Amino acid sequence: MLRRHPLALRTHFAHSLVLTYAFSAETLEPLLDPGLELDTYSAGDTEYGFVAVALVDQRGLRPPWLPAVLGTDQVMTGYRVFTRFRTPGGKTMRGLRILRSDTSSTVLALGGNLLTRYHYRMAQLGCRTMGDRVEFAVRSRDGRADVRVSADLSQPAPLPQGSPFASSRDARRYAGPLPYTFEYEPHDGTMVVVKAYRTEWEPRPVTVDVRSLTFFDHFRDGILAREPRILANAFHVGDLDYGWHAGVRHRTDGSLA
Repeated sequence: MLRRHPLALRTHFAHSLVLTYAFSAETLEPLLDPGLELDTYSAGDTEYGFVAVALVDQRGLRPPWLPAVLGTDQVMTGYRVFTRFRTPGGKTMRGLRILRSDTSSTVLALGGNLLTRYHYRMAQLGCRTMGDRVEFAVRSRDGRADVRVSADLSQPAPLPQGSPFASSRDARRYAGPLPYTFEYEPHDGTMVVVKAYRTEWEPRPVTVDVRSLTFFDHFRDGILAREPRILANAFHVGDLDYGWHAGVRHRTDGSLA
């Protein structure tokens, strides 16, 4: 019962780099929990779903009633499927289903796994800026979520070559932040819905150099390595305040539990 995101949290994003990869809907649907639908995009004869790889350098993570100086500074990564959750009144919540999280903070790894189902693991993570470039490096303990990627922040970038999106405007719809995170509780069949808030959000499309990204090769015996990996979009945001409300339980039909 503790793992229902009982605490509101806030932080400051120094940098957030998000890589959005497209997979066929058939590949991603088995990863969904009851009550969730895949958030999809049609291109030609293919229906795509998306997995976001978020790399965040954040400062002062804490409950809202604590001053920032008492918060934790850390770099973390998160792997999320883009999903939808419907309510009985017809509202559709667009959000994320967490597959894995890696953190450089022991406090977050212990506390996060105690109070959420975000699957935190300890790793060596770093973020650095070099002129107009930002670089993230992750060395996971199990080798299944290593990352090394850099982004050019000097000017807005076109869509990656091979992206299924027809336009930058279409890609912007999937550039987040999707307002909600969903976590299914199998023992009672309910969904914990966590809503995020932020001061602003102006994602800037960027050109990225992805030198290492091992998660897709290993997750669930390589289920995400059975088809070509397509980088659909990449964007950066920075220097903004961000937060999450406490979780709210819903039944899988969307009604409040």
